[in-house]
This record gives sequence, C-alpha cells and structure tokens, in this order.
Amino acid sequence: MKGVVLAGTASGVGKTVATLATLRAFESAGRTVQPAKAGPDFIDPSHHARVADRPSRTLDPWLQGTDGLRRNYARGDGDVCVIEGMMGLYDGDAASTAGVAAALDLPVVLVADASAGMESVAATALGFRDYADRTPHDLDVAGVIAQRAHGGRHESGIREALPEELTYCGRIAPDEALEIPERHLGLESGEEAPVDDAALDDAAETLRTDRLLDVAREPTPPTTPPGEASEAADGDSPRVAVAADAAFRFVYPATRERLRERATVVPFAPAAGDDLPPCDGVYLPGGYPELHAEALGEGPALASVADAAAEGAPVLGECGGLIALAETLTTADGDAHEMAGVLPATVERRDRYQALDHVELRARRETLTAGTGERLRGHEFHYSAADVDADARFAFDVARGTGIDGDREGLTEHRTLGTYCHVHPESGAFDAFLDEL
Repeated sequence: MKGVVLAGTASGVGKTVATLATLRAFESAGRTVQPAKAGPDFIDPSHHARVADRPSRTLDPWLQGTDGLRRNYARGDGDVCVIEGMMGLYDGDAASTAGVAAALDLPVVLVADASAGMESVAATALGFRDYADRTPHDLDVAGVIAQRAHGGRHESGIREALPEELTYCGRIAPDEALEIPERHLGLESGEEAPVDDAALDDAAETLRTDRLLDVAREPTPPTTPPGEASEAADGDSPRVAVAADAAFRFVYPATRERLRERATVVPFAPAAGDDLPPCDGVYLPGGYPELHAEALGEGPALASVADAAAEGAPVLGECGGLIALAETLTTADGDAHEMAGVLPATVERRDRYQALDHVELRARRETLTAGTGERLRGHEFHYSAADVDADARFAFDVARGTGIDGDREGLTEHRTLGTYCHVHPESGAFDAFLDEL
C-alpha cells in the first residue's frame, strides 16, 4: 500500500482539514484510502474514521518502536495511505512526524498556511526541504498543499513560485464550515462535531489526487510481518468488558484488535446507564469522564466494577479509566461526584493541562501490564490532578513524564491498576493484562 505523509509547517495550519479533504478526494476518485495519524492522538483519528469509514492507524515510534510502527502500517488496507502528521514536521523530541516518515521511508507533502502569502509559501517549503539535511532523518519533502488559499492569482502565484522538485498538490480555500470546534484535550471528536460534508466536498475538488499518487510510494516493510487478525473463538476464551461510550472513547484500533484476538470483547456504556456485563476482566479506556461525571456517578456500572475489583477480577483503567476508578471526581464547575472508589485518590479537573508528554515507566512490582523491573512506554495528556492517600501503592516509577505525582505512576489495589499513561499493544502491556484473565 503506497503512502504519503501530510505534515504541517507548524501546529494550527489545518493539517486535520487537509487530511480529511484528501481522504474525500481519493474516495471521490474511486480509490480505497487508509487513514493514519502520526503520534499518540485519539481525536484526529476519529475524524479520519468518519470520512474514510475505517479506523485510522496510529503510528508512533516511541509507543511502538520502528518495527512495531511498520507492522501497524502493514495492517492497514487500501490503495493509498494518507498519514496526518503531528505538530510541525520536525517538532517532538521523543517522536515526530519526520521520524514517522523516515521510519516508513514515505514522502512528505507540506500543509502550509497560504492565507497571507504566495512566493513566501514556496520559500517556506524550500526551507523545510533543506532543513532535512540538518536532521538525522533521511527525509523527502516532495510536495505542498496550500491551506486557506484562494483561487486565481493567489493560487497561480503559489504554484509558479514552487521549484520543480516540489509538487503542487492543490489548495484548500478558506471556509468557516471547515473549522472544527476545540476544547480541552484538543478538537471535538468526529462523532461529536463532524466536518460539514458539503464543505469537505468543495475542499476535495481543489486537491490534485493524481499528483498526490505520483508522490506516494511503498513503505519500508517490517522485519517481522504482522500476524493475521482474527476474532477470538467462542466458548473457552475469557470475556473482557470494555467501556465504550462518550465517556470512554480513547482506544487505539490495534488495541481493539489485540483484545479480540485473545478474548471475547463485551462492550458496555457506563455513561449511558449500562451495568457491567458478566466478564473475567474489565478495561476502562481514556476519554471524557469529567463531561459525564453525573451520569457515571448515578449509573450502576462503576459500583459493579468496584464489586468485581474487590472479588479479584483484573481491572485496567487508563487516564479516564483511572479517574473513574477513583473515589470522587470534582468537575470544572466545582461539583464532586462519586466514582467507583476502588483506588485511594480524589481527582479534580484543572483549568490547564497537568501533563503532556511521551512517557517511560519502570515497574516496581508485578502488575497488570508489566513484570517487576520491566519498562513501558506510553503517552500522557490530561487536565486533571489526583490527590492520593498517604498509604497508596504505586506500580511504577517515572523515568520520563509526569505520572500521578511527578515520580510515581499507576495506583494499584486488589488486581486493579489505574494509570494516566496510555499504552499501545506493541508495548506488550495488553498481552500481560490478558494473561491475567
């Protein structure tokens, strides 16, 4: 499957809109397109999935390692893969869009804000192309999409200024209907605030899919090919209950695949009033429990999760899942809501983010996702802070990142683990969890 990376010259230049328009343009041209996202984000991929009608692959060398990243790419399916970058092309010390493009040996098409420039867009693109020589990455900056560019003289001025080695791949006109609302943790999700379809169709018409296909190429394959994904057999396979609703929506597609390969996955919706279904273990992913705290506090599911935890069932909570497993959650309006009460902590929503980084943890003891002394790599991004009891037990020391208190991460009680750290199945964490079922 050929691929191309759409990389921004900076954050906020409209990479997500450019990616969605590119996905729509390829589909309109009769191509089957596979979306992907560089970095650990969950929100942009939700918009990709809505437009492409298939999950967006997560590509992050810190979370997955180079060969794991290549395996995750290889699990995609389509004529062409369109990868949305993170931040600016070269930004990010632990992982960057440039690092993803280099790991796959895929070309980069720059998304440049052309709202106030013509020749300067070409100068910016040339600067990004030449800067690659000053990095450790063997990078091919091959083309440009002019974001927020008008037609006529504006477009022709940009196109004519570009040198021959930089392919002009079209433009996206300024349109308020293409703007995606923002809140804490980034954009609103594709389920909540989908981009207007008519505006997306208009944006797709001014992109050049023929040139994007000419630029795209086959990636470097993984050393170890991905295994064939398969549904777990009924009967003897363990049952894992996975929270899946508006409060718990941050799950990588590869995580769902790994869980289904080894267990019977039983989804339930705590914020919608579902109770915990019969199961051998529970996975509470990240999401927005702070926006659904009242429904979670009044519903039956968290009390049932607490009962299951007390009886020794393995329970894993990531970020939003950690919050749900705590004693109380105080929301932005100051209201405190009862949560599951499994972990000895109270959580409060803050006005500014409390952590944003790639993370590395070292296990202090045997825990649900790692053995003693093992290291896990992940990602943290949250606006809440946890105040833990003095006798709380932690599963990890923090080698990189913020964790729960700056030095420690992973509250544990019974066979329950709650952590602010999101991990990818390539880390082995979910295999360790499934081994406990």
